[in-house]
Amino acid sequence: MANKPSIPKGTRDFGPVQMRRRNYIFNTVKSVFELHGFDPIETPAMELSQTLLGKYGEEGDRLIFRIMPRGRDLDKVASATTGMEVAKTAKEALRYDLTVPFARFVVQHQNELSFPFKRYQIQPVWRADRPQSGRYREFYQCDVDIIGSDSLMNEIELIQITDAIYDRLGLPEVEIKLNNRKILMGIAEVIGESEKLIDLTVALDKLDKLPQEKVLEELTDKGFDGAALEKIKPLLSLPSENDARITNMKEFLANSEIGLKGIEELEYVLTQSNELGVHNLQFEVTLARGLNYYTGAIFEVTHPDFGSSITGGGRYDDLTGIFGLKNVSGVGISFGADRIYDLLEQKELYPEELTSATDVLIVQFDDSLCADYLRLANSLRKDGLSVEIYPDAAKMKKQMKFANDKGVANVVMMGSDEVVNKQVTVKNMVTGEQTTIPETELISYLKK
Repeated sequence: MANKPSIPKGTRDFGPVQMRRRNYIFNTVKSVFELHGFDPIETPAMELSQTLLGKYGEEGDRLIFRIMPRGRDLDKVASATTGMEVAKTAKEALRYDLTVPFARFVVQHQNELSFPFKRYQIQPVWRADRPQSGRYREFYQCDVDIIGSDSLMNEIELIQITDAIYDRLGLPEVEIKLNNRKILMGIAEVIGESEKLIDLTVALDKLDKLPQEKVLEELTDKGFDGAALEKIKPLLSLPSENDARITNMKEFLANSEIGLKGIEELEYVLTQSNELGVHNLQFEVTLARGLNYYTGAIFEVTHPDFGSSITGGGRYDDLTGIFGLKNVSGVGISFGADRIYDLLEQKELYPEELTSATDVLIVQFDDSLCADYLRLANSLRKDGLSVEIYPDAAKMKKQMKFANDKGVANVVMMGSDEVVNKQVTVKNMVTGEQTTIPETELISYLKK
């Protein structure tokens, strides 16, 4: 029996309409990136395992797809008793994100780059996650980073980029959440648990998914004592206004130099962004994003009608250091193209013209007129119109159904009489209007 066609869980096919919609997202994002002077790069789908492992925390490492040994390498580990033991010998893995490969790229190509280096990258990544709504195992990220500068102007520029992209996509109601890793370090210091910063950030990052009680329970399981938890609780119910939150956090972090430094940086970024007209910013004290390499600003974008974040990022002061290039600070954000795709589809915000890539279908009455059809199609294409010729002299009903199914806007008909009289008949597939005009007027008619 033939195998039933299927694809792995957490992946999906994209047909012509879906690809045009996806490319609409890519082109919108790319246009804003390039407007700000960012250059494109690409990196391989797979990296050396040593490049990726240990950069995302324990939970992240578990989600990395490792590539099994092959050929002779597999023979060498054939004595392993379990698949897990074999997997541990994997020398390569599929990339988990675009940031760590970017850091590797910067170090490897440092002599070819001019710093600060501004790059964008639009490529797929893979995570061995449990598939669910808004969470895929294969998905596209659209990343933009500035590396080689620790100026807070870079954070402000990334906020401007984020605001511009979602405005162009028809999603101005997004909320850009902002925090600073130094604030989280200050919180850990104030509650007397500095050595458990990672456990603290991992737990706090789950507050948008789990009840407070569950998060506090997780912290208890990680060894946080009752006194530390009591100090944390006020942070879970701060006032909603940014100014009031900043005032509260200045008091809470009064004895933490690193915490106050984080507040200072965050307040500057908020103030300058507001003056540039970005007002959908929210200081989120518990925002952590769970990635070990963040050292300063942390970003996350959410939408009130979508259950998951759609953009995230932050500053990393020494990510290149793990590859041998010390003290190079960078900051970047990543747009989740697949979640943005789902959100735009949910809200029916895709432009109508994305339905079809074909502007005009020329129907075929008679094989003997093939040269005339080809000539006409070539003329229309030279004027920038997308044109198809139906390849067979099939029944008119079949050809019209083809045009309708593809969402073609206009059908052009040209029989032997029209060829003799140098005319064409045009049918608007939206209105149903049909008219006969001189062939010389066809282009202006179609473009009006």
